[in-house]
Amino acid sequence: MHIHFLGTGAGLPSKDRNVTSIVLDLLQERNGLWMFDCGEATQHQILHTSIKPRKIEKIFITHLHGDHIFGLPGLLSSRSFQGGEEPVTIYGPTGIKQFIETALTVSQSKLSYPIMIEELKEGIIFEDDQFSVSVKKLDHAIDSFGFRIDEKDSQGPLLVDKLKEDGITPGPIYRQFKTKETVQLPNGNTVHSKDYIGEPKKGKSVAILGDTRTKEEYVSFVQNVELLIHEATFNQEQVQLAYNYFHSTTAQAAKIAQKANVKKLILTHISSRFQLDEVNQLLREAKQYFEQTVIAHDFYSTSIK
Repeated sequence: MHIHFLGTGAGLPSKDRNVTSIVLDLLQERNGLWMFDCGEATQHQILHTSIKPRKIEKIFITHLHGDHIFGLPGLLSSRSFQGGEEPVTIYGPTGIKQFIETALTVSQSKLSYPIMIEELKEGIIFEDDQFSVSVKKLDHAIDSFGFRIDEKDSQGPLLVDKLKEDGITPGPIYRQFKTKETVQLPNGNTVHSKDYIGEPKKGKSVAILGDTRTKEEYVSFVQNVELLIHEATFNQEQVQLAYNYFHSTTAQAAKIAQKANVKKLILTHISSRFQLDEVNQLLREAKQYFEQTVIAHDFYSTSIK
């Protein structure tokens, strides 16, 4: 499970940062990519990466401010010319359906693949045998949401050495230990599969919060995730500005990470008022409260361990 940051700026593009878009790389887990927000020129950013738009199967929109959605019609249209045939499901606040359908209709864009659009409400919005995605409403000037992605625990490894010790030789029978509760051996004996399966592999988890003021109630939503991605539009001296504009400071985001016992915090949505040489100061502010903090830049990527 990998995370790629295509854009890490707030409000409008700058020379150093494009506006928001994040990709969760699940190619190994499910041969697909999940995108979170799609600001202007996201498809241009993709050209500098190995990301294939035809592999994008889900797009999650945190809120409908332009710096998070203006790249969406272009990306959807271009995907048709890039071999995209598989369906795409788009999740977003009320209004996302109207925005997409209007843009595609007025521009007479014809897609080569079906799209499904689901407007958000709190709770679990997606679940299968691998993952669940939960949604939390945040505190922003318009409806804004956070997403928590939980990978389910996977079956432990087959204990081959133990099987051999018990005289169960390799062959097709080994497959039964992964799929059946009991297995009948060639000698007629029946054994329990669980006795030959190791400890389950714990699933990973990541939380991605859209634009928001910080609130104590978010702690339980992101509790114990391996990775928390949180906006940090302002520095710790701009607390009042952050509140007035429904955003967060570096220190506020770090305090949430600390209280929620997350493993790693990545700050993004950095205001263009901060130059590159000021980023280290922003990082020091956050690390006062949470040491395992990184400030993302465009094209930064990391693995969730």
